[in-house]
Amino acid sequence: MGSKNKLKRFKENESFANVIQPTRESLLADDFQYKGNWSAFFGNSNPIVVELGCGKGEYSVGLARKNPNVNYIGIDIKGARFWRGAKTALEEKLPNVAFVRTQIELVTHVFAPAEVSELWITFPDPQYKFKRTHHRLTNPNFLLKYKQILKPNGIVHLKTDAAFLHGYTLGVLDGWNIKPEMAHHDVYQYVHAPADVIGIQTFYEQQYRERGIPITYLKFSFPTDDSIN
Repeated sequence: MGSKNKLKRFKENESFANVIQPTRESLLADDFQYKGNWSAFFGNSNPIVVELGCGKGEYSVGLARKNPNVNYIGIDIKGARFWRGAKTALEEKLPNVAFVRTQIELVTHVFAPAEVSELWITFPDPQYKFKRTHHRLTNPNFLLKYKQILKPNGIVHLKTDAAFLHGYTLGVLDGWNIKPEMAHHDVYQYVHAPADVIGIQTFYEQQYRERGIPITYLKFSFPTDDSIN
């Protein structure tokens, strides 16, 4: 994408009512107006579902279409990417989807404890190199952040083409004695695959499938006690 096109999208994002771009400083100061108060943004108290690393926002928008009584929030630092999802949501008049431009490491400054019902992690960078382990979105530090913002028994979905990340995450969960509710190495071959998992496909997911790359899926929740911290 050319720099002019990026700048154009950044400018449009500033005018989109469904895009929120807090500064890092305001988040770290716990000065974000919607933390613990997302009902003020959406105008209702419907459940909140968050997509981490939402990219073009295809999953957030797809889920919002299917479930009008749930509020969806896509988070990504790359505003030029989620511009597409934000624009589509406005064009389709979807009031239950929004996008926040920030780093995922700041998620506990965007949401209050137990404010989120579900998390979707869709096709994140697997960060193969060992020295990049701390950037994997399912490393223990990130998972503890997710546990903090999720409601008791809140669900985490991981959908990826990276068998490596799927296996890595299973290993982390096993170390915490967490048994996934569902774990599949090729979810499109699973006859009982949930509709939200196989019914929505991102642009890159379609390309992976055309190349014969299996799509893996994990569904799990955290214990409600303090056994992991």
